[in-house]
Amino acid sequence: MFRQYSLPPLFRHYQASSLTDIPRLEYFGAEGHRDSSVEYGEFVKNETRAVGRLTDTIRRKGFALVTGVPTEPVETTKDLLEMIAPIRQTHYGGFYVFTPDLNVADTAYTNEALPSHTDNTYFSEPSGIQCFHLLSHEGVGGESTLVDGFYAAQTLRKESPDSFNTLANFRLSCHASGNEGIAISPDKLYPVLELDSDQNAVHRIRWNKSDRAVLPLPGNEMEWYKAARKFDEILQREELVYQFQLKPGTVLLFDNWRVLHGRTEFTGKRKICGGYLSRDDFISRWRYTNYKKREVLKQVIGE
Repeated sequence: MFRQYSLPPLFRHYQASSLTDIPRLEYFGAEGHRDSSVEYGEFVKNETRAVGRLTDTIRRKGFALVTGVPTEPVETTKDLLEMIAPIRQTHYGGFYVFTPDLNVADTAYTNEALPSHTDNTYFSEPSGIQCFHLLSHEGVGGESTLVDGFYAAQTLRKESPDSFNTLANFRLSCHASGNEGIAISPDKLYPVLELDSDQNAVHRIRWNKSDRAVLPLPGNEMEWYKAARKFDEILQREELVYQFQLKPGTVLLFDNWRVLHGRTEFTGKRKICGGYLSRDDFISRWRYTNYKKREVLKQVIGE
């Protein structure tokens, strides 16, 4: 069943135009989404139209799949990403290809199961879009999991308003410091649930147990842990977790500000490539591949 998210008051004045900064979002649960795939051949036929469909699907549904993508050469996946926006450079590099060998001190470089999380909680601005392409896998397991964080947050708000308010107001410290010469933390402390300027809707989620530092909450630790346990319980509910097996040739792209991702444990050797895109670059490309230039400029300058 599809669930729709009503626009907060802050954005309702844009509804007179066909262009909105926040389109009507469609929540997903264990069933995933229908019509969330774009065939790679469409990008060959008409790049602008295909990128428009892909970005709009991610914008509304939280994720999209591109099917029929060649696994060799691996640069094909890189080129696909760059059709949307420049690949973001991080301390992991830009476009990456890796196998789980622990050459990097990160849980992603293991065979272990990973709970639902967002990436880059330690950046002042986490990457907006993340991409995975499973190039090969000689073994079993390693199913991907996606959770609609906005839907989970709405569920938390409905079932436990106090817990929602705690995660929206208490600010935490996160860091990336497991690799030699790397010590990254954001410009300030941020809450798990960042709300929009109208304080009505969740704008961005930062949730990663592996990146969390010491809680700077003297006297409020138990209140925060109680709220975090409740949110974690919601994130693990079967009806909210979309679990599926990525296969070579299918590229997954998702909104890292909204969708939490994870995986089941696996055996054997597998090879993955992917990368990050910045939120601003993604939104810019979404605008110009879905709307006329006049509409875009009117919305951007506030007419």
